[in-house]
Amino acid sequence: MKNYSMNTKCVQGGYTPGNGEPRQIPIIQSTTFKYETSEAMGALFDLEAEGYFYTRLQNPTNDMVAKKIAELEGGTAAMLTSSGQAANFFALFNICEAGSHIVASSSIYGGTFNLIAVTMAKMGIDCTFVSPDATEEELNAAFKENTRALFGETIANPALTVLDIEKFAKVAHAHGVPLIVDNTFPTPVNCQPIKWGADIVTHSTTKYMDGHGAAVGGAIVDSGNFDWMAHADKFPGLCTPDDSYHGITYAERFGNAGAFITKATVQLMRDLGSIQSPQNAFYLNLGLESLHVRMPRHVENGQAVAEFLETQPQVASVSYPTLPSNKYYERAKKYLPNGGCGVVSFELKGGRAAAEAFMKELKLAAIETHVADARTCCLNPATSTHRQMTDEQLAAAGIPAGLIRISCGLEDKEDLIADLKQALAAINA
Repeated sequence: MKNYSMNTKCVQGGYTPGNGEPRQIPIIQSTTFKYETSEAMGALFDLEAEGYFYTRLQNPTNDMVAKKIAELEGGTAAMLTSSGQAANFFALFNICEAGSHIVASSSIYGGTFNLIAVTMAKMGIDCTFVSPDATEEELNAAFKENTRALFGETIANPALTVLDIEKFAKVAHAHGVPLIVDNTFPTPVNCQPIKWGADIVTHSTTKYMDGHGAAVGGAIVDSGNFDWMAHADKFPGLCTPDDSYHGITYAERFGNAGAFITKATVQLMRDLGSIQSPQNAFYLNLGLESLHVRMPRHVENGQAVAEFLETQPQVASVSYPTLPSNKYYERAKKYLPNGGCGVVSFELKGGRAAAEAFMKELKLAAIETHVADARTCCLNPATSTHRQMTDEQLAAAGIPAGLIRISCGLEDKEDLIADLKQALAAINA
């Protein structure tokens, strides 16, 4: 569906039924698949034929949905994973090993930060974190001889910083490594990082792509643009024979368009098994079919809530990229001309006590650890996810005690604003 619009791809991408076949993507709820001969199955194990033999690696339902996401992002190949965390891990570990180094934006989701800074460090993979606002010179200074990837988020969760994708891509390519971008918050409806030079795009499909808080999942999309063989010394896993598959060299056999996803599937999914269930992939596809309709409403509500909060005396600051007062406003206009997402962060002047009073009075916005689905939800890190930290520790971590993150759903914006207004009034009661 290369020449169709984003709207049409959301609805019909990834799967075209034949005569008499199911109109909806079928759920292939099977762990295994039957073959007539051992030779036929052997060809699959040797990567000489296409097909399925065990759902831990691949499943037809998953592949149909992954194909749709690849079309939406403008990539050549994609795969689904069990979660967004698994997607980011697979995307990095597919080209890194003990002794490798990563450069990453410091303004990324806390779970991803811990994955890279703690868990992957235990695996012998080092990382240098840089500001999302780093200059080219500062970015270049972070690279080492063993650097294998540059990583960032289009819109960071929850800081809402906006990545200068073009600049980060330029620096990554100057050092012969790919730029990997987590595009969860904007989704391809509002930003396609590949168009700006990103090589690999990841998603927590749990968020807007699913859109209903129904199914955890992740996705990886390959642009097909990075020339692995041109940097063969950096990526031996892709550019030298794999003994576990009879000496296949992925970059030679599958080319730039397919090497990365093939290796991630037949090696990492084979060995680690972080597969998305076919049932969850089916739910994900239902969400994707309305993604182009939902995202404009999320953006509309987020913008309205952010503008309202800026006028309130109880609010110290508001972070939303498309507010003219935001430091990322010009960058957002470049990369997010249709808006970014429905998530707004704001700080209350009264700190922890004000946040507690505010959260208790919310009627419509639910207190949840989730973001980016149809229902508005809200979180104060100081009294929930980071409650073990003192106010001083929170400030040092860049998370003020009075910080609130609200994810605006699909409700009427006037109802959302009325709920916030009455909750803010409780602070002074």
